[in-house]
Amino acid sequence: MLQARIGAIGDVHAEDRLLASALDTLAAAGASAILCVGDLADGTGSLGRCLKLLRERNVAVVRGNHERWLLGDVMRDLPNATAIAALSAEERAYLAGLPPTMEFSTPFGGLLLCHGLGSNDMVKVTPDDYGYALESNDELQKLLADPKIRFVVNGHSHRIMVRHFPGLTIMNAGTLKADNDPGFLMIDFDAEEVNFYGWDRDAFALRRIDELRLR
Repeated sequence: MLQARIGAIGDVHAEDRLLASALDTLAAAGASAILCVGDLADGTGSLGRCLKLLRERNVAVVRGNHERWLLGDVMRDLPNATAIAALSAEERAYLAGLPPTMEFSTPFGGLLLCHGLGSNDMVKVTPDDYGYALESNDELQKLLADPKIRFVVNGHSHRIMVRHFPGLTIMNAGTLKADNDPGFLMIDFDAEEVNFYGWDRDAFALRRIDELRLR
């Protein structure tokens, strides 16, 4: 069961230096577990070092669309795309073994870790979505109808978000991409709050405490 303080890291995009700093910050803040929403590949840093850090710190990681593209050797004309030939056999096996979703129990109900929404790594909910945008989001409607899932930790949009729906709270962990306001979340089940750590020059620091409660 996930309990106490849980770290949630968003889209990594090979930002090995920021990933190392985020992991150190979460450890120092007392995180009992760390979740990552994927999109490890395609960036200016070292994907290999990112994978090594995630394995060493026992981070729970799901597959993002960029891993799917990389392993399929498609969309390699993207800026800063990782070449599949640059992967070692061990790195390729690690990426191929990432699941699309993972489920956990918490003191307040089930938690789904995914990249987009559920197993669809290209779907998202943003703070700006209302009305028809929500009603027509089939993946969101499936999650709202699932009594087992109380929380979703996801990414894909690169936008930190905590948003409540009836019976469901979605927490978007944002991104570590340096040019996208990098940061991550600390989910505190004891205090029943979500804290945001943002990058401040050369270190991550608590920038804002989200006042939205977890229940």
